[in-house]
Amino acid sequence: MKEWFRRFSGVASDAAGSWQAFLLAALIVAVWFAAGFFVGFENTFYQLLINTGTTIITFLMVFLIQNTQNRDAKAIHLKLDELLRAVEGARTSMANLENLPDEELKRLQEEFRRICETRGFGARAVEAIEDVMEEREASRRGAAK
Repeated sequence: MKEWFRRFSGVASDAAGSWQAFLLAALIVAVWFAAGFFVGFENTFYQLLINTGTTIITFLMVFLIQNTQNRDAKAIHLKLDELLRAVEGARTSMANLENLPDEELKRLQEEFRRICETRGFGARAVEAIEDVMEEREASRRGAAK
């Protein structure tokens, strides 16, 4: 079942993210809007139809998108871990950052800020490193939920 869902979510995410899916959704909304002129925009069924349809689709897409993002994040972490392992002099202890407590991530963030400042990197480089650290922290929190 797990493998089936992995394959299904990948195919469904690719399909939902295509221009054809957007065009289909826009066409459905246009048809729904045009139908309002014939059935009256105040018709309860008319309103219920679009509200229920979009709610159900949104609800299901949340799970597909989350599954895809989790897989992508895991793959990126593994690739980065492999690069850290392969580069001589790199701190291989950094390979497991996503599992560190928030306090430790903040400590490392401050360490990298100091390194950038002492090596003369500009403020933009410091901000970029902070952004990466914050994204990893947010990704870790999202995967833990």
